[in-house]
Amino acid sequence: MWDLASGKLLRSITDAHPPGTAILHIKFTDDPTLAICNDSGGSVFELSFKRVMGVRTCESRCLFSGSKGEVCCIEPLHAKVELRDHPITQYSLLAMASLTKILVIGLKPSLKVWMTFPYGRMDPSSVPLLAWHFVAVQNSVNPMLAFCRGDVVHFLLVKRDDTGAIHVTKQRQLHLHYDLINFTWINSRTAVLLDSVEKLHVIDRQTQEELETIEISEVQLVYNSSHFKSLATGGNVSEALALVGEKACYQSISSCGGQVFYLGTKSVHVMTLRSWRERVDHLLKQERLTDALALAWSFYEGKAKAVVGLSGDTSKRKAVIADRMVEILLHYADRTLKKCPDQGKIQVMEQHFQDVVPVIVDYSLLLQRTDLLFNQIYDKMSENSVAKGVFLECLEPYILSDKLMGITAQVMKDLLLHFQDKNRLENLEACIVHMDITSLDIQQVVLLCWENHLYDAMIYVYNSGMNDFISPMEKLFKVIAPPLNAGKSLTDEQVVMGNKLLVYISCCLAGRAYPLGDIPEDLVPLVKNQVFEFLIRLHSTEGSVDEEVYPYVRTLLHFDTREFLNVLALTFEDFKNDKQAVEYQQRIVDILLKVMVENSDFTPSQVGCLFTFLARQLAKPNNTLFVNRTLFDQVLEFLCSPDDDSRHSERQQVLLELLQAGGIVQFEETRLIQMAEKAEFYQICEFMYERQLRYDKIIGCYLRDPVRKEEVFNYIHNILSMPGYSAEEKQSVWQKALEHIEELLLLSPCKAADLVAIHFSEQIESIITNLQDQFLLFQFLRSLLDPREGINQDLIHLPPCVTEQFIELLCQYSPDQVLETLKVLEYCRLEETIQITQKHQLHEASSYLLEKKGDIHGAFLVMLERLQSKLLTLTQEDESSAELPLLESIEDTLMKTIALCQRNSHNLDQQQQEALWFPLLEAMMSPQKLSGSSQCRYSESLKSLTMQVLNNMAAFIALPSILQRILQDPVYGKGKLGEIQGLVLGMLDTFNYEQTLLETTTSLLNHDLHWSLCNLRASVTRGLTPKQDYCCVCLQQYKRRQETADEIIVFSCGHLYHSLCLLSKECGTVTKGLMRWMCYKCNSSNKGGKLSENFSELKKGSGASLAQTSSETLLDPQQIQAFDQLCRLNRGTSRLALLTELSRSHGGEKHGLLSVSQGDPATSSVFQNENFQLHLAPPPLAED
Repeated sequence: MWDLASGKLLRSITDAHPPGTAILHIKFTDDPTLAICNDSGGSVFELSFKRVMGVRTCESRCLFSGSKGEVCCIEPLHAKVELRDHPITQYSLLAMASLTKILVIGLKPSLKVWMTFPYGRMDPSSVPLLAWHFVAVQNSVNPMLAFCRGDVVHFLLVKRDDTGAIHVTKQRQLHLHYDLINFTWINSRTAVLLDSVEKLHVIDRQTQEELETIEISEVQLVYNSSHFKSLATGGNVSEALALVGEKACYQSISSCGGQVFYLGTKSVHVMTLRSWRERVDHLLKQERLTDALALAWSFYEGKAKAVVGLSGDTSKRKAVIADRMVEILLHYADRTLKKCPDQGKIQVMEQHFQDVVPVIVDYSLLLQRTDLLFNQIYDKMSENSVAKGVFLECLEPYILSDKLMGITAQVMKDLLLHFQDKNRLENLEACIVHMDITSLDIQQVVLLCWENHLYDAMIYVYNSGMNDFISPMEKLFKVIAPPLNAGKSLTDEQVVMGNKLLVYISCCLAGRAYPLGDIPEDLVPLVKNQVFEFLIRLHSTEGSVDEEVYPYVRTLLHFDTREFLNVLALTFEDFKNDKQAVEYQQRIVDILLKVMVENSDFTPSQVGCLFTFLARQLAKPNNTLFVNRTLFDQVLEFLCSPDDDSRHSERQQVLLELLQAGGIVQFEETRLIQMAEKAEFYQICEFMYERQLRYDKIIGCYLRDPVRKEEVFNYIHNILSMPGYSAEEKQSVWQKALEHIEELLLLSPCKAADLVAIHFSEQIESIITNLQDQFLLFQFLRSLLDPREGINQDLIHLPPCVTEQFIELLCQYSPDQVLETLKVLEYCRLEETIQITQKHQLHEASSYLLEKKGDIHGAFLVMLERLQSKLLTLTQEDESSAELPLLESIEDTLMKTIALCQRNSHNLDQQQQEALWFPLLEAMMSPQKLSGSSQCRYSESLKSLTMQVLNNMAAFIALPSILQRILQDPVYGKGKLGEIQGLVLGMLDTFNYEQTLLETTTSLLNHDLHWSLCNLRASVTRGLTPKQDYCCVCLQQYKRRQETADEIIVFSCGHLYHSLCLLSKECGTVTKGLMRWMCYKCNSSNKGGKLSENFSELKKGSGASLAQTSSETLLDPQQIQAFDQLCRLNRGTSRLALLTELSRSHGGEKHGLLSVSQGDPATSSVFQNENFQLHLAPPPLAED
């Protein structure tokens, strides 16, 4: 023990710890007479120093014995001088870290353990670390203990409660991606961490953000491995402690006063945090001015981390930082101008300043130093014209967002000139309306705005600069009034001016400033009065002698009547009901009536807008306006004038809006209906009838209205089906619709039929009887009865005679659609329908009905007769006639006849089949027997068609029978068989094709069988591999259990058991003297499985050898199980079933409709089976 002041040795302590162990740590507490030491045996001792009668003594007390766990790190709590009075310092806390846990104990007033924290499994080579520091949490300062071993840092907050007890609470953990060997606090917010590859990491505790990383390998840090391994005393330490000692450097790193000292082999290094000013200066030296400003601003806002060197309250700190930022900004401006490229394109110079100037402007405004920005910095930028332009353009976004109001007069003037020179007039206008322009030459700005059509800016300058709200209106009226009065159309520019004028008047009357903001409250009444007085002036200030009265109101009405009246309506809403407001309203209404009613140059729509506006005002509960009722009658006469057919829909719409706005109270309803009917205003009639609940009358309105005729169906349906109407009202509508049913059918047969099916199903027969027009009746019945029209057939129940009447009409008006319609008709009598189709000679339809009836032969004869007649026509035609369409017709009829034969041959015996097919073959061969000049023209086509008959009948008639019939024919029975050579060769080709198909199918089946057997053989002869090395019942490894009577059993599923364990679970049975085993897990999870699936082969031998033995030549249970498993794995549809199904479905295509009694083949089809899959790749082998 040394006195550092004098260099004198005070005492040598020889009995502080057991001999043969090395000292790892020795640290003083805040009490200079108390120290703690930790030795390589893992024990911790308290050293108490005393001086009695001039003799220095030392007493040692064991605090923790290494036999209970080796402590390798200790850290007493030290408090700074200003915190020595903290209530927790009286306990003299000590933190200790062993290899498995940490402890916090109090040495005073008596020894007490306050916390034990086991930290679980860690990397055995990682170093336990402890570090105390006082931190401010929730407005109180308390010690915080940082503990780390590995890559996770735990923060533990220590508090003392009112009873004197110590409480330790866990705080947020810090997870790292590197292994720590040292943790050091620099201040309460910042810690320095050293990882195992000697990299320093500066961490902010609160945000856990890594602020900086430094490589310190050149320090050549000294490690304390020799102490931890206790090399001086023979190395008598545990393996765990020696492993930790590989990275231990506790004694080589120390912190004091915000500095960290690192002991190297040749030098000592000191690490400190730079002050805020040094950090900024460091960036400035690297010429990273933007980063320096950003860092300084983070100091200013209080968001920076690891701040050192700033003290005092917030305002003082901000002032110091702001002064430094001003210096940087001025330096930045000078540097920017100096480094500007002197030569090159103007774009290069602009880009140079655009990278820098916005930063200077941004930070100047953040610091609220507009004086600096518009004086010193602007003066510097003005030296370079490009920099000046960029500077002025940078101001625009701040002006538009109202962040920059107080611009000096010189800068504002330069800004206007710059935008004007650049021809960026829209930007200029947007800036003007956000500026305080009192310091400018207003007349010059107004002139500039007017010349460049900047109307918003002009109005703003008049309003804000001179409190003049009338002059802008006068200027705009002078431009748009002359063309409107002359009846000319306005240019786009004039339309824009007119719209702005309307919006400006609306804003003034509502108390809002144009284009944004509000008028000062003391000026609002004055502005409203001025604008009203201006609008209702009898004459303009510079008007001519022949000018009409009220020019401003007249101009606005001509420009956009509806919008001007909307402006007035909004204004009337804001009016208070005082005497002056009422007078203004009445006065403006009187002027509107005088201007519009007494002039004929307004359209009906404009006049209607006025009276709609008046009706809305008069309908208000607190209305004070008076309008002469005769004026409304005049408007009604004007809108319903029968002598004027122009603008019919416009006049009707205007009157409808007038009535809906409340104007109906101004009219006599009977007269209104009469005039509306006379003017053919059917929407007006509907509106009036609906008010009177005369819904039946509305049907006539719809039917007479050419525009809305189609809507009558929805209207009738809604009235009859929706609630809210009385029974009498519905009955009257129902009766009216029935009276007009013929008109409805003429309008839309489909919609009318839909309506009839829903609401008039019981009157259908009477409707049919009353309809005189047969074609209309046909359209009605088709819409009603044809399911393809979409009407629900369950709604209608008609006698069969109606359906037959429909088929009769269908045969007359649309014979081509008879067959398709018969196929979808649900209710018709076959006998009567057959008579109708035969009457109209529709052979295909008759054949279809006969087939449906069951008379297959009759259906065939109809088609055969049709075919023979066409063939006869072909043979009798002369050469000049066109035979191609006729041949196509013959082919079509033949195909339908073949399809008929195919559909029904399955259900006929051999004799009946021959009665179908041979007459058909004879019919096709008979024209070829005739000799003549025309034979060569169509003989090839007929031979081709005859081959099709032969190919199709071969599926039902034996080939010898066909050949015999052909050879018995008197034509072919004589001489050479050259005539039928093509037929015979075609039949032989068909035979060869079917023979090849059969051979290929057989080969495929044989190949599949061979593949399955090969896989089965490979599966049952493969060795078994257990999935795990323990028994699935007792969960013990089979290698550790060496009982003589116990055997190891492995199943093909991979599960492994002891034989005794399987017997305990009753999974073994004796069959024919042999033990049969079942897998316990598989058997318990598949109770319904077959017994054979769970048998296994017995594997005998010790745990180290799993030999496979078998003495039977037949398949043993293990092979049976493997075979069943393979079958399950490759389970699919039978190949034979697939071929059968394919042939059946192929035959179904040929045969078409089956008899009614036969079920749907699709329900039992192989392809409908959910297990049906196409194995397009070989299935996987059994599991290894």
